[in-house]
Order: sequence, then C-alpha cells, then structure tokens
Amino acid sequence: MKSSSIKKGVPAPAMAPRLGRAVDSRRAVEFREMRAAGLVNRVAGRPMPFGWTVNPYRGCEMGCHYCFARYTHEFLGLTDPRDFERAIYVKRVDRARLVAELRRARRSGLAVAMGTATDPYQPAEAVHGVARLVLEAALQVPGLRLSITTKSALVTRDLDLLVPLAAQSQVSVNVSVTTLDAGLARRLEPRAPRPDLRVAALAAVAAAGVTSRMFVMPVLPFITDGEDDLRALFTAARDAGAAAESNVLFLRSGTRETFFAFLAAERPDLLSRYRRLYAGSACAHPTYVAALEARVQRLAAAAGIPHRRRADRPPASPQLALVF
Repeated sequence: MKSSSIKKGVPAPAMAPRLGRAVDSRRAVEFREMRAAGLVNRVAGRPMPFGWTVNPYRGCEMGCHYCFARYTHEFLGLTDPRDFERAIYVKRVDRARLVAELRRARRSGLAVAMGTATDPYQPAEAVHGVARLVLEAALQVPGLRLSITTKSALVTRDLDLLVPLAAQSQVSVNVSVTTLDAGLARRLEPRAPRPDLRVAALAAVAAAGVTSRMFVMPVLPFITDGEDDLRALFTAARDAGAAAESNVLFLRSGTRETFFAFLAAERPDLLSRYRRLYAGSACAHPTYVAALEARVQRLAAAAGIPHRRRADRPPASPQLALVF
C-alpha cells in the first residue's frame, strides 16, 4: 500500500469500506468485523521465507510490549500504538473463496505463513474460530506448505485438523516463548498464556507428529539474553521434542515508543543502554547481535537441539508440492 494514499488518523482508502460493526467487547477490548477482500495475501517488498501470509485478525489482545506489528493499525486510521491491543478486527471471508486462495498459493509453490502480524490463536479465536476455518480449508488443498506461529496453547484445540494436514501437506507449528520466568513474562506479555502452558502445547504438537519449533524471539537485550535464561529455553524445547529459532528484538516506529514506555516504568535502569544499542536504527548494534548469536549457537549446541537464526531461514522459492 502506497504511503501517499494514507492520511494520519484516516483509514486507508482500500480499508475504509471493509470496516464493519462491533461484534464483541470484553476486557476493555472492542472487537469489530472486517470484511476481508481475501485472507491469503501475497508477500510484496523485501524477500521473506514465505510467499503468502494469513492473519485471521487485525490487532492482538495479548498486549506484548515489544510487538513489531503495532504500526499496521495505522492503515485503519488508528495512530495510538495501544489501539493495536484495544481494537481487534475479526476478518470475515467466504469459505469457498478461502479454499480457492489456498489453491492459488499451492500452485505458486511458495509457503503460506499464518500469524505473521497477529496471533491467530489469541483469546478471540476461542469465540470466532477464524484460524480453525483456515485449517479446515487447508484440508481441502493437499500439498500446501503451511506454517503457524502463536503464543497460545489454544493451538492444541486444532490437533484434530493439524494431524491429518501434516499427513498430506508440509505443516509446521512455531510456539513463541521469550522466557520461562512466569513473572517476567506477565510483565512483558500481559495477556499471553504462561510460558509453561506454551511449552506444554509445543510438546503436545510434537508428540502428535507435527513439525514444531520454539521461537525464542524476540530475545530482549539485558532482559532475556542471559546464559541461564537461554539455556533453560533450549533445554525446554529439546525436552518438548522441538527445534528452535531465535531473533533479536526489532524496534520499528510504534513498537519503539511502546517498548521504551515499558522500560521507563519497569526497567528505567536500561533506558540509556537501549537508546545507545538502538541509536538511529530499528535493529540492535551489529556488535551486540554478533555476540548474542555466538552465545545462542553455543548454548543450543550444548543442549543438543537443532537451532537456526531467523536470518538462516531459506528464502521463499517455488517448490513442487508432493501431493495434489
């Protein structure tokens, strides 16, 4: 979407007609319908390890202070980064159209990633079931390449779909866990499930025979990057039967302000260090990143777990499906 078509505080022209009525309100969150033109969207711009994305919701009520996707609400005319967790849009799409979109994605040979800008299994999913609808449609498209990323144990609800999907398609489930410290997790991710519940969900997915990976991301400098913290995460992933992937915190506009406000309230001693580490960039200083990546590789190897950096993901490229 061209930035020239977006006015601050006004929904983008392509978005305005899709915004519908309020359908729910709870925990200070308002849920509204969004009439989606399509649910499976082609990736444009910088190269990614997938060619298509599926985000059943717009916004996420888990309220993670470091969430990189807060800026996406600006396209809806919502400029306060906190609106990302207070105004959630539930996408509505025709089932037959969804199947057709997934078939188009399969023909391209490129992977489909569900949960790239919002958690598909956030609490709203228990009510609205959009992620489950996606999996039901995917069962009609054998040979699909599909990955799912979530912080929620609710993903285990859909093992009855994931298991047959994995038998006919290339499916993986990524569960994000930033720390095993429940108290710290509650401060960082106020409405996300406890870390132990996520690890249990990861183990259940792996035990069901579905490819699984713990997403140790984002790694938060000076907060969750200690050797003991990382070692514990890799050990938990190994014991759950999963692989691991990691990435350092990324602070783009919207996220930066929100996370720095969190630091000011919770860890003011770290504010100046973060300002230096992220001076003039959304990425941490390369020297820090290199040192962290070396630490992560060493600890993952010591834990005996397959591990890769996010940057190590293979770029998206067409791949013939094995089943049609």
